[in-house]
Amino acid sequence: MPFSVLFVCMGNICRSPTAHGVFRQYLNDAGLSHIVSVDSAGTHAYHIGEEPDKRSQQHALKRGYDLSDLTARQIKAQDFEEYDVVLVMDWDNYAIAEKLAPRHHQHKLKRLTEFCRNISASVVPDPYYKGDEGFEEVLDIIEDACDGLLEHIQARLQ
Repeated sequence: MPFSVLFVCMGNICRSPTAHGVFRQYLNDAGLSHIVSVDSAGTHAYHIGEEPDKRSQQHALKRGYDLSDLTARQIKAQDFEEYDVVLVMDWDNYAIAEKLAPRHHQHKLKRLTEFCRNISASVVPDPYYKGDEGFEEVLDIIEDACDGLLEHIQARLQ
């Protein structure tokens, strides 16, 4: 594939699979799913092999994003070889991913919120203990950032 994106959060059950599902849909809608690949991973091994948190799935589905086929995995150093950009959700996971990234691939590591166009957020907050409002806030930020990311990739592919 000409371009590849990896979304990363702590456990790969809430934020990164949500971003994965949202961006996958954006790529499908833009006719780019055959050109851009997308995946997600976690910095911690807590949930390897598990599906996304049910609340993430429910809130995403309300907005038309299906996360049911995704399973959690842990990020590995090889991911920095395979993906063009590695987008983390917050500073803690950025620091963990940065230690894992080979020096010559550090430039691939960014926060997803760097692509936000309308929402001013430095991180995508962990919704795990925040109830429905937390999951909705995550979706709002992720949708905004994925709009900007799609625009960035489209410009790069031209």
